[in-house]
Amino acid sequence: MSYPATAADPVNHRLLCVAEDAVQGFHRYPFRTIATRCGLDEAEVVGRLQAMLAAGTIRRVRQTLLSTSLAEGALIAWQVPEEKLESAYAWLCANDPFTGHVVIRECSNAAAPGASYRLWTTLKVPTGYGSVAEHNQLLMQHIGATDWVALPVVGMFALGVGHARRAGLKPGDKLPTLPVMQRPSTPQLSEQEWAVLLSLKESLTPTEFTPCPWEQRAAALGMSTEDYCRIAEALDSRKVIGRFATFLDHQRQSANRSTGTGAAGLFHWAVPAGMEERAGAECGRHTCMTHCYWRSGGEKFGGAQIMGVVHAPTREDVLAHKATIDSHLAACGIPLLHTAVFWSLRAEIRPSEISPLQYRNWLQIMNNHL
Repeated sequence: MSYPATAADPVNHRLLCVAEDAVQGFHRYPFRTIATRCGLDEAEVVGRLQAMLAAGTIRRVRQTLLSTSLAEGALIAWQVPEEKLESAYAWLCANDPFTGHVVIRECSNAAAPGASYRLWTTLKVPTGYGSVAEHNQLLMQHIGATDWVALPVVGMFALGVGHARRAGLKPGDKLPTLPVMQRPSTPQLSEQEWAVLLSLKESLTPTEFTPCPWEQRAAALGMSTEDYCRIAEALDSRKVIGRFATFLDHQRQSANRSTGTGAAGLFHWAVPAGMEERAGAECGRHTCMTHCYWRSGGEKFGGAQIMGVVHAPTREDVLAHKATIDSHLAACGIPLLHTAVFWSLRAEIRPSEISPLQYRNWLQIMNNHL
């Protein structure tokens, strides 16, 4: 049976409202979980996801990891000469698997602190195999950057893309209770646990859209499916597993229109010292925010500590969400010392590699090319 492949199809929209980011943790039978939650037959869920994947409406389906618990990482702001901006963007997309998101941004106020930092990336460096600073110093030599600022996570308040279910949100829609801030931690994993973890995170192939998509991966590691799933469940209990997620292709205008992702803004807020956790929670409870973090290192950005992203159909819609959040902070007695919006102009969105073995190999290749 053939299924429609657009995100605008009403049943696909209902499916994506669950499949994008509502299936938290590890599930032995993830498609069954999705089917139960959106009221569809499991075979239909698989067929519709396969159709959208083949058409390019979605880019990938995969098990995500909480990589802030598995590697040293940060949001990186790069200062790159304007004439080198496009080539730096292209080089990072093509040559650095440890750099995940690569985004060219422009600040809404050209005179605002940090407005000259136009290239933004996310970075993960496997723990014990280097540092963010060492990695960025190496990248500077390859992309021609003149400066960079690392903004590591102190605490997380919101992380869940869910564009389909957010498409109808109104400014001011928020959770009834404040989210609890999660701090990064680094667990010690065995060689076998690393093997399962690195296997889990790879995007599913079309042949893996089966009731238990982990059977082939267990076999590839020489393990039984039961042992593989048991280890994955134990890793989930240790808070290193994210969600089983479907990712929309935001480069496709049809998907952007139907899911309200035509514009995206990275918000910065600076609040008085000591109010970061409270301010982050009040921002993060607004359900328009796909990401909301307390980050450190924002002196070059007006002292901003709370940072997050909102997607909406237009820039005016994004700003309406921000104005409501700003008013809410004021009503809570949280003064804003500085705020700014950095608009996304072009983006490559992908997961960061976290394999220690791949990092060692990559480092040798990069050093040989200097």
